[in-house]
Amino acid sequence: MSSCHDVAQDDKVINKRNKILLMGNPNVGKSVFFTELTGINAISSNYAGTTVSYLEGNFSVGGKEYTLIDVPGTYSLSPTNEAEAVAARFMESGAEAVICVLDGTNLERNLSLALEIKRYCFPMVCALNILDVAERRGITINSKLLSQELGVPVVPTVAVKKQGFDGLLEQLEAVLNSESKPAHTVCRDCGESASCLSGLVSQSDIWAEAKLISRRVSIKSVSERGFIDRLSENMMKPMPGLPIAFLVVALLIGVVVLGGEGLREWLLLPLVHNAIVPFFRMVFTSFIPEGVFLNILIGEYGIFVISFEWILALIFPYVLLFYVGFSFLEDSGYLPRFSVLFDNVMRKLGVQGGSLIYAILGFGCAAPAIIGTRAATSRKERIVVSAAICFAVPCIAQTGALVSLMAGFDWWMMPVMALFAFFMFVVTTLVAGKIVKGSVDPLLLEVPNLLVPERRAYFRKLAIRMKSFLLEAEVPMLIAIVAASLLKETGALDAIAYYAQPLVSQWLGLPPEAVTGLILGIIRREMSVAPLIALDLTTLQAFVAGAVSLMYIPCLSVFAILTREFKIKVAAIITLSTIVTALFIGGLINQIGAL
Repeated sequence: MSSCHDVAQDDKVINKRNKILLMGNPNVGKSVFFTELTGINAISSNYAGTTVSYLEGNFSVGGKEYTLIDVPGTYSLSPTNEAEAVAARFMESGAEAVICVLDGTNLERNLSLALEIKRYCFPMVCALNILDVAERRGITINSKLLSQELGVPVVPTVAVKKQGFDGLLEQLEAVLNSESKPAHTVCRDCGESASCLSGLVSQSDIWAEAKLISRRVSIKSVSERGFIDRLSENMMKPMPGLPIAFLVVALLIGVVVLGGEGLREWLLLPLVHNAIVPFFRMVFTSFIPEGVFLNILIGEYGIFVISFEWILALIFPYVLLFYVGFSFLEDSGYLPRFSVLFDNVMRKLGVQGGSLIYAILGFGCAAPAIIGTRAATSRKERIVVSAAICFAVPCIAQTGALVSLMAGFDWWMMPVMALFAFFMFVVTTLVAGKIVKGSVDPLLLEVPNLLVPERRAYFRKLAIRMKSFLLEAEVPMLIAIVAASLLKETGALDAIAYYAQPLVSQWLGLPPEAVTGLILGIIRREMSVAPLIALDLTTLQAFVAGAVSLMYIPCLSVFAILTREFKIKVAAIITLSTIVTALFIGGLINQIGAL
């Protein structure tokens, strides 16, 4: 499977000949089809922009192996953003066949893309999906008539319930084996190469044809709207939308903070201190004499001590509970409604309300949030939102570390830190909006169906995310822990602390040992906080440390993503700006607080 690629890899996959394209509008369930057909787990969410690059996997049709490409969702083959441009490139490269997924609740809009795809004359099968929600809304679609109108097989499906896959594969095998299969790059209308197709029919003609077909094949009965549909509409109105939004945010914070703190204090810390660490201490002391090597393993900064304290007890519970709540909000379709509700507020900051989705995603991890901005329609908005995420949106691992740091101080510490983060988000967005040239388009955001998350898909997504965290985040954290242990035991940490004293102790007002956090934070953001928890800090020192950590340098993985997405100049400017701002504002808070 592949989701993030360089240009050479993109060209290699796009130019593959034995490939089948999985196409459709955003948020029609393509990732569910990809997972079921290939057996490769892909994250699907109930909002547009989940897949902003392609995914690829092998699957078999009629005993023959093909490469299935989950193409980024697109409304048209005339792209308006980077994700849609990838989709257009795949269509222009040719394919053995196309599986076009249609949303039964928005048939007219989906048919316009199907008609564009059809003009490329590839073998094609349509999966008419989300029919359970269409039925709930009183929408009846004649799939056989739709098949006649389009001239391609149409298979009714409900992907999240695994309904219709057998019929889809049967029809796909039939069109692949058809003797009348059209040539891959020849248009039936003119006999020329596929590159001429965009000029044959105007977009307005395609929309008109889609509208006529939709009217002929679907019937909407007049029925009273159900509770979910009424709730869906009310969530986007100031009343009761705002109270609902604040309640949702409060519940999410409560689950993550209180639940994470409970797991940490009552289960994980006792497990680490009373079972895991004593076990490793017993094992290593049985055959390793006292000295530097033993200290590196089980000393104060021992690898087999702080790795469990920081990763398992400090970080893991908050990450787990955040994804429990966040995945529910994704699959329910609430996040786009949240964005629409606050669009006017975000507009005053110079970005779309849809940018809130990327910011919220940044609480999970900044890297996928920055990649997700590919679905934005302008480069300016991408850079502004990415900068705001780096400055003011702590990842959940960092948030967990901040909660643990401030848990031993006054109750007001976390709310004030949250307000400080919000203030920095506003300031960063406004300043970056003035500096970065370009324009931001009006909000054009698909509001998906409001759903009760399907249990199987929900827990699969949760498992994927936790596995990803364990594989991708744990290794850098272990590297940081090894570095901390070596710095401590070799005396390098004391030497660095001595030379950094004017900055760390005099300007920021922190103990000399706090320099560890500034060093390790380069590797992982939460590592800028973890070393401080064991220190005997004052309330002012804890707040200064939290403020510096919040704004401090993006970790190496985020810097790499910034470089790939926006080139080294933008990445360097954002990174240097975070360092300077974090140290300046942190010192300013300390100097004012000391008065």
